[in-house]
Amino acid sequence: MNLHEYQAKRLFADFGLPVPKSQLAGSVGEAVAAAEVLGGDRWVIKAQVHAGGRGKGGGVKLVDSFSALRDEAARLLGSRLVTPQTGAAGLPVRQVLIEQPTGIARELYLSVLIDRQAEQLAFLASDAGGMDIEAVAASEPERIIRVRTNTAAGLQAFQCRYVGFRLGLRGQQLRQLQQIMFALQRLFLDSDASLIEINPLVVTSDGDLLALDAKLNLDDNALYRHADLAALRDIAQEDAREAAAAEHQLNYIALDGDIGCMVNGAGLAMATMDLVKLHGGEPANFLDVGGGATAERVAEAFKLILSDTKVKAVLVNIFGGIVRCDLIAEGIIQAVKETRIAVPVVVRLEGTHAEQGLALLNDSGLDLLTEQDLDSAAGQVVCAARGEPV
Repeated sequence: MNLHEYQAKRLFADFGLPVPKSQLAGSVGEAVAAAEVLGGDRWVIKAQVHAGGRGKGGGVKLVDSFSALRDEAARLLGSRLVTPQTGAAGLPVRQVLIEQPTGIARELYLSVLIDRQAEQLAFLASDAGGMDIEAVAASEPERIIRVRTNTAAGLQAFQCRYVGFRLGLRGQQLRQLQQIMFALQRLFLDSDASLIEINPLVVTSDGDLLALDAKLNLDDNALYRHADLAALRDIAQEDAREAAAAEHQLNYIALDGDIGCMVNGAGLAMATMDLVKLHGGEPANFLDVGGGATAERVAEAFKLILSDTKVKAVLVNIFGGIVRCDLIAEGIIQAVKETRIAVPVVVRLEGTHAEQGLALLNDSGLDLLTEQDLDSAAGQVVCAARGEPV
């Protein structure tokens, strides 16, 4: 689960991380009132969306008058911001953050994440912070500093000094960096995060370190331990189908193809998508209904797949281990009747009660293609999506 910048910065402040003074606004009037509270005659207005590259998309602007602030707030609020990370549809802007401007001497980068291969936390830092950090990582990887922490001992002071010296920091800045890195570790562990990123971490004109931006991603699997953080979720920033899938305990990711896939088990789903690709097709989604799928959940999964107007054919691939194939077949029949499906559906059942499930489908009177061989099923659904005979 992603957090907005303003939400992440509130958590930063709670853990002692230095952030600029700011106010959240949901209307033009609130934006002006926020600027009045902050004082001064210049402000930064920042669109609140779950995507990076906001500056490149026009979502971060420096304004030097109330009139300019009103114009920018009116332009952003209610719009859809398109950035290099959002795709052409963009994301809705419902709130903006009004912030005091900061005199910047240098822009740095600092993040903490899980190094899954090493099974440790890893801090990444660079002296090339800012909007083009991804390009720097690709073209000049030597400018990315990596420090892994010992699982038992955690972050050590000498590691903070190492990062600081590599970044060209001295004196008080080194002490500030150490405080920031230890605070990031506490926040990461306490919130069960998967990524915390400060880009840029700036050296101000006064020589202090300040987190000018904040990105915090939480581990969905640990949210049951953090009701307060789960309440910060903004569904409007998520794909509507993916949000609906989560409500029914379905794992769904929208893709760009035209063949809908419904499978039980993440590994089997990946293998199914690979076979579709092997036969020349393009999956429209990843959808795992889970090992304990019910008829009701299968029906909801079908509706979810068919809500994508790009879908020209559907492949259902169920291996009955825990789940019974005859119950899945009942869910498929129920879903097809309810949705009045107008695209070809290929169903492959194997495992517990597979024969009974296939019999139910074949006797249903519905226009369904059934298979027990996965490779054949993948070939059939690709042909069906192309309008070729199967």
